[in-house]
Amino acid sequence: MNKRKFQSMRLGAGHQQGAVLYVALIMLILLALIGVVGMQVASMQERMSANYLASNQAFQQAELKVREREAAITSGGEYDYEECNVPFEPVEWANEVGADVGSEVRTRNVSICNRQCSAGAGVDISEQPCNMFRTTAFSRNLPDDAAASSSLAAVDTIFIRP
Repeated sequence: MNKRKFQSMRLGAGHQQGAVLYVALIMLILLALIGVVGMQVASMQERMSANYLASNQAFQQAELKVREREAAITSGGEYDYEECNVPFEPVEWANEVGADVGSEVRTRNVSICNRQCSAGAGVDISEQPCNMFRTTAFSRNLPDDAAASSSLAAVDTIFIRP
Protein backbone atom coordinates (compact mmCIF):
# COMPACT_ATOMS: atom_id res chain seq x y z
CA MET A 1 0.00 0.00 0.00
CA ASN A 2 1.38 3.32 -1.01
CA LYS A 3 0.87 6.22 1.29
CA ARG A 4 0.59 9.62 -0.17
CA LYS A 5 1.93 12.62 1.50
CA PHE A 6 -0.62 15.20 2.52
CA GLN A 7 -0.36 18.17 0.24
CA SER A 8 -1.34 21.45 1.71
CA MET A 9 -4.18 23.28 0.01
CA ARG A 10 -2.36 26.48 0.68
CA LEU A 11 -0.82 27.96 -2.30
CA GLY A 12 2.10 30.18 -2.04
CA ALA A 13 1.67 33.77 -0.90
CA GLY A 14 2.26 34.90 -4.44
CA HIS A 15 -0.81 33.02 -5.70
CA GLN A 16 -3.43 34.58 -3.40
CA GLN A 17 -5.71 37.09 -5.11
CA GLY A 18 -7.46 38.81 -2.11
CA ALA A 19 -11.07 37.83 -2.91
CA VAL A 20 -11.92 37.64 0.81
CA LEU A 21 -10.90 41.24 1.17
CA TYR A 22 -13.38 42.33 -1.50
CA VAL A 23 -16.20 40.26 0.00
CA ALA A 24 -15.53 41.70 3.47
CA LEU A 25 -15.49 45.24 2.06
CA ILE A 26 -18.83 44.70 0.29
CA MET A 27 -20.34 43.28 3.50
CA LEU A 28 -19.17 46.33 5.46
CA ILE A 29 -20.68 48.67 2.88
CA LEU A 30 -24.00 46.80 3.07
CA LEU A 31 -24.01 46.97 6.87
CA ALA A 32 -23.29 50.71 6.72
CA LEU A 33 -26.20 51.22 4.30
CA ILE A 34 -28.53 49.25 6.57
CA GLY A 35 -27.43 51.43 9.49
CA VAL A 36 -28.05 54.66 7.58
CA VAL A 37 -31.51 53.51 6.47
CA GLY A 38 -32.34 52.49 10.04
CA MET A 39 -31.36 55.93 11.33
CA GLN A 40 -33.48 57.65 8.67
CA VAL A 41 -36.51 55.53 9.58
CA ALA A 42 -36.06 56.31 13.28
CA SER A 43 -35.76 60.02 12.51
CA MET A 44 -38.92 59.95 10.38
CA GLN A 45 -40.86 58.13 13.11
CA GLU A 46 -39.73 60.69 15.67
CA ARG A 47 -40.95 63.56 13.50
CA MET A 48 -44.26 61.81 12.85
CA SER A 49 -44.87 61.20 16.55
CA ALA A 50 -44.00 64.82 17.40
CA ASN A 51 -46.46 66.02 14.75
CA TYR A 52 -49.15 63.70 16.11
CA LEU A 53 -48.55 65.02 19.63
CA ALA A 54 -48.78 68.65 18.47
CA SER A 55 -52.02 68.10 16.53
CA ASN A 56 -53.52 66.20 19.46
CA GLN A 57 -52.61 69.05 21.83
CA ALA A 58 -54.21 71.58 19.47
CA PHE A 59 -57.41 69.52 19.33
CA GLN A 60 -57.51 69.18 23.12
CA GLN A 61 -57.01 72.94 23.54
CA ALA A 62 -59.89 73.65 21.11
CA GLU A 63 -62.07 71.11 22.91
CA LEU A 64 -61.21 72.79 26.24
CA LYS A 65 -62.33 76.17 24.88
CA VAL A 66 -65.64 74.66 23.75
CA ARG A 67 -66.23 73.07 27.17
CA GLU A 68 -65.39 76.35 28.94
CA ARG A 69 -67.93 78.19 26.78
CA GLU A 70 -70.57 75.49 27.43
CA ALA A 71 -69.92 75.85 31.17
CA ALA A 72 -70.36 79.63 30.89
CA ILE A 73 -73.65 79.16 29.01
CA THR A 74 -74.92 76.60 31.52
CA SER A 75 -73.98 78.64 34.60
CA GLY A 76 -75.48 81.82 33.20
CA GLY A 77 -72.08 83.52 33.14
CA GLU A 78 -71.13 86.24 30.72
CA TYR A 79 -70.14 85.31 27.20
CA ASP A 80 -70.38 86.85 23.77
CA TYR A 81 -72.68 85.30 21.23
CA GLU A 82 -73.61 86.34 17.74
CA GLU A 83 -76.94 86.64 16.04
CA CYS A 84 -77.62 85.12 12.64
CA ASN A 85 -77.51 88.30 10.59
CA VAL A 86 -74.34 87.25 8.81
CA PRO A 87 -73.90 83.70 7.48
CA PHE A 88 -71.12 81.80 9.19
CA GLU A 89 -68.93 79.04 7.78
CA PRO A 90 -66.63 77.49 10.45
CA VAL A 91 -64.03 76.19 7.99
CA GLU A 92 -63.59 79.57 6.33
CA TRP A 93 -63.47 81.27 9.73
CA ALA A 94 -60.77 78.87 11.00
CA ASN A 95 -58.72 79.39 7.83
CA GLU A 96 -58.91 83.18 8.22
CA VAL A 97 -57.78 83.30 11.87
CA GLY A 98 -54.58 85.32 12.10
CA ALA A 99 -51.18 83.74 12.66
CA ASP A 100 -50.81 85.66 15.93
CA VAL A 101 -54.04 84.26 17.45
CA GLY A 102 -53.52 81.40 19.91
CA SER A 103 -57.17 80.50 20.44
CA GLU A 104 -60.58 81.96 19.74
CA VAL A 105 -64.21 80.95 20.38
CA ARG A 106 -67.40 81.97 18.58
CA THR A 107 -70.89 81.17 19.80
CA ARG A 108 -74.15 81.62 17.93
CA ASN A 109 -77.63 81.12 19.30
CA VAL A 110 -79.00 78.61 16.81
CA SER A 111 -82.49 78.85 18.29
CA ILE A 112 -82.65 82.49 17.24
CA CYS A 113 -81.42 81.54 13.77
CA ASN A 114 -84.21 78.98 13.43
CA ARG A 115 -86.81 81.33 14.98
CA GLN A 116 -87.49 78.88 17.78
CA CYS A 117 -87.17 81.41 20.60
CA SER A 118 -90.07 82.82 22.50
CA ALA A 119 -89.89 85.17 25.42
CA GLY A 120 -91.69 83.62 28.33
CA ALA A 121 -91.78 85.50 31.61
CA GLY A 122 -91.24 83.31 34.63
CA VAL A 123 -90.34 80.22 32.57
CA ASP A 124 -87.51 77.99 33.79
CA ILE A 125 -84.37 78.49 31.68
CA SER A 126 -84.16 74.78 30.83
CA GLU A 127 -87.72 74.82 29.49
CA GLN A 128 -87.18 77.75 27.18
CA PRO A 129 -86.93 76.74 23.55
CA CYS A 130 -84.16 79.32 23.09
CA ASN A 131 -81.41 77.10 24.44
CA MET A 132 -79.52 75.74 21.42
CA PHE A 133 -76.04 77.14 20.77
CA ARG A 134 -73.45 76.52 18.07
CA THR A 135 -69.95 76.94 19.43
CA THR A 136 -66.89 76.98 17.22
CA ALA A 137 -63.43 77.03 18.77
CA PHE A 138 -60.02 77.43 17.21
CA SER A 139 -56.76 76.72 19.00
CA ARG A 140 -53.10 76.08 18.39
CA ASN A 141 -51.05 73.46 20.22
CA LEU A 142 -49.35 76.30 22.14
CA PRO A 143 -52.13 78.90 22.52
CA ASP A 144 -49.93 81.19 24.64
CA ASP A 145 -47.18 81.26 22.01
CA ALA A 146 -48.80 81.27 18.56
CA ALA A 147 -45.50 81.91 16.78
CA ALA A 148 -43.95 78.71 18.17
CA SER A 149 -47.03 76.57 17.48
CA SER A 150 -46.81 73.94 14.79
CA SER A 151 -50.40 72.64 14.69
CA LEU A 152 -53.89 74.03 14.85
CA ALA A 153 -57.37 72.60 15.24
CA ALA A 154 -60.96 73.78 15.04
CA VAL A 155 -63.99 72.21 16.73
CA ASP A 156 -67.60 72.99 15.83
CA THR A 157 -70.39 71.75 18.12
CA ILE A 158 -74.07 72.19 18.84
CA PHE A 159 -74.82 72.56 22.54
CA ILE A 160 -78.28 72.38 24.07
CA ARG A 161 -78.39 74.06 27.43
CA PRO A 162 -79.87 71.67 30.00
